[in-house]
Amino acid sequence: MSEQPASEDVALWQRRLASQANNRAWTLAEQPSRTVDEDEEMLQAAHAAMYLWKIVGDARNKAHAAQLVAHACALLKLPDAASCYLAKSQPLLLSDDALPWERAMAHAVAANVAAAKADESAHREHHRAATELAATLPERNRALLQATLRVIPAPTS
Repeated sequence: MSEQPASEDVALWQRRLASQANNRAWTLAEQPSRTVDEDEEMLQAAHAAMYLWKIVGDARNKAHAAQLVAHACALLKLPDAASCYLAKSQPLLLSDDALPWERAMAHAVAANVAAAKADESAHREHHRAATELAATLPERNRALLQATLRVIPAPTS
């Protein structure tokens, strides 16, 4: 009879897998183009991360995971799903408690979702906010945000 792993070991592996899925989804999302298979992998990895963070993560992990799914859905031109997941992430990531890079990324993803919905006003507003906040970030955080902004359509005018 085999022993069951300790709950701490299971949680550790779930955190590792959540992080791995999260990182893979972001890597694919930052690519300027993807194959159909990579699009599917990006969405599956984002959902896997969200599922695992729901089990072992805190509120911040869960908000970031929902934001990642929103971003992936927006990149795939699935505006309804993107809007749903964006709404789950924004209360924390646009709050006064959010870190500056979190707020900047929240605006970048919101710009992407607005672009997918063809909401030009919101697209322009969030893109502007993300760009302005990016300028205030330390270099490492700015580089991460710029990698995301590069794959988001620029607003017209």
